[in-house]
Amino acid sequence: MTEPDVQGLQRRLAEFAASREWQPYHTPKNLAAALSVEAAELLEIFQWLTPEEADRVMDDPETAHRVADEVADVLAYLLQFCGALGVDPLAALSAKIDRNEVRFPVGRPPGRAARTSKEPDRHSTE
Repeated sequence: MTEPDVQGLQRRLAEFAASREWQPYHTPKNLAAALSVEAAELLEIFQWLTPEEADRVMDDPETAHRVADEVADVLAYLLQFCGALGVDPLAALSAKIDRNEVRFPVGRPPGRAARTSKEPDRHSTE
């Protein structure tokens, strides 16, 4: 069995939706809303857990299955959203990492983004 790739998964999702005539409902707005709902369902699993409990969430088979299902739902809606808008998710992620490597250089304390010349100094009186 070959490993799934992004385009193959997007194709399978599109075929699944088409065979059920769901395309009219798969607008960018609806897909973004569904993505948000599924991300919230993933968060719900962790809602009242301590950090230590959250670190061990995959130790319980039932909870691990729920986490995997919600991850799949989030990814499915994200891939469908990207397909609807023509966004290459891997290219978008790569470009974002490139920008973040410049914005957050190695050695800079956490939470202190590198300032560009376009950004005003919020602490300046000018």
